[in-house]
Amino acid sequence: MSLPALQSALSAFGAEVAARFATGKGEPEDLLRGPFENLVAALAPYAGARSVVLAGEHHLADERVRPDYAVDVKGATVGYAELKAPGKGSDPSKFKGHDRKQWERLACLPNVLYSDGQSFALYRYGKREGDIVRLYGDVETAGAKLAARDTALLDLLDRFLGWEPIPPKTARDLALVAARLCRLLRAEVEELL
Repeated sequence: MSLPALQSALSAFGAEVAARFATGKGEPEDLLRGPFENLVAALAPYAGARSVVLAGEHHLADERVRPDYAVDVKGATVGYAELKAPGKGSDPSKFKGHDRKQWERLACLPNVLYSDGQSFALYRYGKREGDIVRLYGDVETAGAKLAARDTALLDLLDRFLGWEPIPPKTARDLALVAARLCRLLRAEVEELL
């Protein structure tokens, strides 16, 4: 995808977000939902994923967490997307309270896309993959002038949508997977106590 095509998709995203925020109504995170879905739909074909479905408020009973979206490509879940209110950022190490507790559970998942509409980051088992991608212009007010300097957002989306599970190949890999599951169990027991 060329930068002009990416800019076109971001302009549409920015215009839709700014129009929603201009009403002064609604919760900031919720105002991003429709525009985010449209942005992913517009960019997915350029990221090699033609059949993408975002299922909202997906409840993961085993992990006792509800990411904003389960993301399916060709009928299989490839990951989860979590939206935050603009200004919260995409760096969970800075989160507090509810957002922090939510992150502790989401960090156990293999492929999570975080965004506050202004920045986007990809996490695999709680570790950030690559840099945080930031858009230019204020997402709440820039409108069609919201922009990117390069195609890093598309690259990030390509890695997110193209994720495929990697089975453990060594005893160490298996131990790491088991440790993540134990963290989930520990968090659940602590919450029950």
